[in-house]
Amino acid sequence: MTLDLDIPALLDDMARELTALLAAQHRDDPMLVGVHTGGVWIARELHRRLGAPGPLGELNIAFYRDDFSRIGMHPTVTPSHLPVDVADRHLILVDDILYTGRTVRAAMNEIFDYGRPASITLAVLVDRQQRELPIVADVVGTTIALGDREHVKLLGPEPLRLERGAARAGS
Repeated sequence: MTLDLDIPALLDDMARELTALLAAQHRDDPMLVGVHTGGVWIARELHRRLGAPGPLGELNIAFYRDDFSRIGMHPTVTPSHLPVDVADRHLILVDDILYTGRTVRAAMNEIFDYGRPASITLAVLVDRQQRELPIVADVVGTTIALGDREHVKLLGPEPLRLERGAARAGS
């Protein structure tokens, strides 16, 4: 079932909140880095809304996951692309759904393999608020309460929409 949310309005709100947060923290010229696949879609939209002059990074964290036995390996893995050095840079890590925190942990592990950023700000479209790790987003589009046997998935990229359904076996 498609969730009736105004995703462009949520993205506008996220962009305003990110602008205010970055200004308050005096963080100039941050690089947005999206987590493959949905996070990249959201990062592209935020990049456009922020008018960010710098490049956009993309992470594929498949090899950094700690739950292969549960979710299985993906048969095709596209490489990550971080077009500039991340060392001493302010990053905005963008993902579509924040659930257990394991994807964000894996993304940060991969980022640190490229260098030590000055800071990482986490922005997510949806926060499910059911963590297994102590990960908290700095900017959240919306919060959705779901049962353990439900999931939400971002579909896109055109148009972006959220779908709610029953969890798959083993997830």
